Amino acid sequence: RQAGKTTTLKAISNLLQSERGEVTKGGIEYRGDRIDRLNPSELVKRGVVQVMEGRHCFQHLSIEENLLTGAFTRSASRAQIKQDLERVYAYFPRLKLRRTSQSGYTSGGEQQMTAIGRALMARPNMILLDEPSMGLAPQVVEEIFEIVKDLNSKEGVSFLLAEQNTM
Repeated sequence: RQAGKTTTLKAISNLLQSERGEVTKGGIEYRGDRIDRLNPSELVKRGVVQVMEGRHCFQHLSIEENLLTGAFTRSASRAQIKQDLERVYAYFPRLKLRRTSQSGYTSGGEQQMTAIGRALMARPNMILLDEPSMGLAPQVVEEIFEIVKDLNSKEGVSFLLAEQNTM
């Protein structure tokens, strides 16, 4: 049963055009500015990052290389990027242990953590999370949602969550 959750997130992050879709009525605003006409990279620069359904990682890259791609849109010094990487590892200690592992050979939970960590490397104000629990063990889901809760309360990162599993 389709409820339009993914479509809504894709509309916000301007990824609908890639599927020949469009927002036909109204507009989408973020912090008082209309954003539905921006391209996705401009949106990231404004602090809005989407973590897609299905844990999209660059399978052939290591976990750390995947994380570093999240800082690509920023003009940050190496020291800042290293500091942000350590921040991600503080939230996801398992990723630090597995940082040299090729992403394609890591667990679903580790891939989801990598995808969220990569989003954090962009220093977002808001993360759009699409079905983060899909296919993951309940214990891993709980761990990920605790981290999301911490990011929100400790760092003020907002999350817009599309989730089938209401529990």
